[in-house]
Amino acid sequence: MIDTTNGLILHLEKSSPASGALICAIDTEADSLHRYRESLCLIQFAFGSECVLIDPLAIEDLSPLGAYLAEATVWMHGADYDMTMFKRQFGALPAVVYDTQIGARLLGVRRFGLGDLVSHYFGVELIKTSQKADWGKRPLSPKMIDYALNDVHYLLEMGDIIVAALKEKGRYEWFEESCLAARQKVLDRDDSQEENWRVQGSGRLEPYGLAFLKALWQWRDGEAKAWDRPSFMVAPNRQLLEWSMDLADRKEVAIPHHFRAERVKRFRAAMSSVDGLAESEWPERPSGKRRKRDRDFERKVDLLISKREKAATELDIDGSLIAPRAVLENIAAEEVQPADVLLKWQLATLNL
Repeated sequence: MIDTTNGLILHLEKSSPASGALICAIDTEADSLHRYRESLCLIQFAFGSECVLIDPLAIEDLSPLGAYLAEATVWMHGADYDMTMFKRQFGALPAVVYDTQIGARLLGVRRFGLGDLVSHYFGVELIKTSQKADWGKRPLSPKMIDYALNDVHYLLEMGDIIVAALKEKGRYEWFEESCLAARQKVLDRDDSQEENWRVQGSGRLEPYGLAFLKALWQWRDGEAKAWDRPSFMVAPNRQLLEWSMDLADRKEVAIPHHFRAERVKRFRAAMSSVDGLAESEWPERPSGKRRKRDRDFERKVDLLISKREKAATELDIDGSLIAPRAVLENIAAEEVQPADVLLKWQLATLNL
């Protein structure tokens, strides 16, 4: 475990070959299942055959790692979450991010979790019992340490195997383009908190119901912050939606029996706050253009789906890799141009 800035600097120096080619594997662990404000709790780092753990909770200055990664090619698995954590921590991402999950899927592998790929390529079964552990606690148990190290132990060798297979199939350029697009997606993502209250399913609510949803979301956020626990432990999104629909219909809501008196009081205050709003202050429903779903539209979608599935069968890959259905519907409706929503290899595969 590297737990000092000086120890981090020394290890990164050791992980910098004379050739200047920085290639490492990275994974991260956070405490999103245990704390209100998610924080980066552990970084697993592999260079060559050596794997170490880096403790961001103990290290005062992580900037040497940020500077190292700015020059590095980094292998990750299911990289979106880890890139999001690094963007938040360093305000930037590694120079190049290669994702073993993307590579394996482009090879036609259908079970592509890390444990599945380690089993597929190395015949080793990983024990995943620490997946939901509290990584913010110290010291880490031996079982947690083994779990964490295994997350990067196989990545570099696996990356070599995947790259060789991709080049053999003529799909390495697809892989590079896909990884670059995934990295750019994280960089472009809006991380602002302003509209977080619009949870999945909120589109079913009218403005009055949305006013309740926003008030209840803010109530829940305050409860979770004071308690220092994830918001779902106060009430899941599904419950907020149900309450909001009932309140919009002027129905009584059942407050959970386990809520303490003070929490119930604040809950009732949140509900009452909506009554004090003028109708002009109710949140607006997102204005989306209604798509005309006629026979011509359905015919175009069916044609695109048919082309996609034919290509997917010939390539022996999942059709959604070539283009998700929602994207094909957007193209069929002429709401977007194919070149604006598909990668070059996807366009070529669909002959668009």
